[in-house]
Amino acid sequence: MPEDPGFGRAFATRLAEAGREGDASFAAPSVGVHRASTVLFDTLAATDAAGAAVAAGRWRATTYGTVGTPTTMALMDALCEIEGAGCAVRASLMPSGLAAITTALLAVLAPGDHLLVADSSYGPTRVFCDGMLARLGVATTYYEPTIGAGIEALLRPETKLIWLESPGSYTFEVQDVPAICAIARERGIVTMIDNTWASPGFARPFDWGVDASVLALTKYWGGHSDVLMGAVVVREALWPKLWAAVRQLGQCASSDDAYLVLRGLRSVEVRMRRHEANALEIARWLEARAEVAKVLYPALASHPQHALWRRDFSGASGLLSFELDRALFAPAHDEVHAHDDPGRASDRERIALAALCERRRHFAIGYSWGGFESLVMPARIDRMRTARPWTGGPLVRLHVGLEDPADLLADLAEGLEAMRRALAASGRG
Repeated sequence: MPEDPGFGRAFATRLAEAGREGDASFAAPSVGVHRASTVLFDTLAATDAAGAAVAAGRWRATTYGTVGTPTTMALMDALCEIEGAGCAVRASLMPSGLAAITTALLAVLAPGDHLLVADSSYGPTRVFCDGMLARLGVATTYYEPTIGAGIEALLRPETKLIWLESPGSYTFEVQDVPAICAIARERGIVTMIDNTWASPGFARPFDWGVDASVLALTKYWGGHSDVLMGAVVVREALWPKLWAAVRQLGQCASSDDAYLVLRGLRSVEVRMRRHEANALEIARWLEARAEVAKVLYPALASHPQHALWRRDFSGASGLLSFELDRALFAPAHDEVHAHDDPGRASDRERIALAALCERRRHFAIGYSWGGFESLVMPARIDRMRTARPWTGGPLVRLHVGLEDPADLLADLAEGLEAMRRALAASGRG
């Protein structure tokens, strides 16, 4: 029989041990993918020391894959450097942007607390506040997003946290974040911001005074619509509370996904500038269309908070909305008294929006954004706003991708013409 190359080890043992040495001298531009659940230690003392370090939330300490691997830790380092922009911060990864939002809120809030939330916040944030937080005894008040320093009038003795999002979801109000943070800091109130629209690179939220920046890394950080991940970046003082919540809730992210986000990060500046340039061209074109009542995009001079955007941001992402002219959907003169069904107008809107959004060549229908591709999605926000109810016309959100803008403009022009034909076929337009 041939000599056993396993030096007496059984075949099953060799299968378990072969090829695990690696090569510490090998270097490459990208961080390697370290897939691990188990972390190994040489001694029990080393195990105990690592456990104590993890419990204390020490940087780069780990005992298990859920705590961190070299790959996930590299991404956390990148978050601190880029999102923190020179401030003393710590970062933790979550499996999605919504997981980052809910974990950040649970880390700070307790029964009996009061929470202030921007009325234009991401819809699932509102669902969580009105659902689980309400069941846990946390009261939420939604505030008009342009309130600025006037938020002081809404503070209560039990107010513990102010949740900001700037620009806001779908309607893109820009908040005076520094003014709100200054008031909160005087009262010892924690401030958190959903900075997904402008991150990475177009905003420095810790310079505005926030205590935490919450991100959907699914969006521009990943940039290719193939990964789900969120993150919370906090000032050092808030880290113990966040870390306790992360550990108790079992929040973590995989090394494979962290690698994809790190890879996306390398090209994010050139991608963001292209998203911005394309979105500006399309936003200006939409402003000139007769079907459009208003374009909601902070980089436009017509935006109500354009001056605030110029003060606080260094660029604009590819996400915007436009409001269709409500007159397009008004009932015909001879039908004003022909029926009492309020749903008829909604039916006309549904038909028109389907004609606008469906069968486009370059704008796909999809809920997410921040990838390379262009997307379109009608917005139904009338039940999602209470501080200032939405009274405008039908709203359509666009994510402007990296395609040639001429192709995108032609696609939108065809969609608007299809909408007009659909309205004409029902006696409108």
